[in-house]
Amino acid sequence: MSKSALIKVSIAIIATAMKPNVAFLSSDVGRLFRRRFGVAARRFGVTGPQWRALGVIQRSPGTNQQALASWLEVEAITAARMIDRLEKLGLVERRDDPADRRRWCLYLTPQAEDLMARMASCARDVVAESVAGLSEAEQNQLLALLERVRSNLSDEIPAEAET
Repeated sequence: MSKSALIKVSIAIIATAMKPNVAFLSSDVGRLFRRRFGVAARRFGVTGPQWRALGVIQRSPGTNQQALASWLEVEAITAARMIDRLEKLGLVERRDDPADRRRWCLYLTPQAEDLMARMASCARDVVAESVAGLSEAEQNQLLALLERVRSNLSDEIPAEAET
């Protein structure tokens, strides 16, 4: 078999294996959203992951570094370094956790609140672009279906699947 024929067969096999399904498609949509939000964030002097971190802290003021790392799906040291950078930018402040002296609670500064308000219009634009061509009923149906999928996956992971 020639090299070009082998390449064509390999591509066909990979394409068949990667046939769109809910997991693949939703992961790819998430990747594309992260890319778009990353581009938008740079206009404001932060990265996409920093914007997500600020969003988590905004939704859950007083969250700690470990919870932030878990939500962002990064190692604790990665989250700590991100918080260091956000603190140097004047966007996040660490406060003592009254329940545990070993932990810090994270809060947005007024500067970060202002930044998040300005970035909100960019977020709305990205979302509007993503659902362009869908009717309001289709958008509501999409949200309802995604909520059901999320609910199905939010249950406890069986112990045998974790190993």
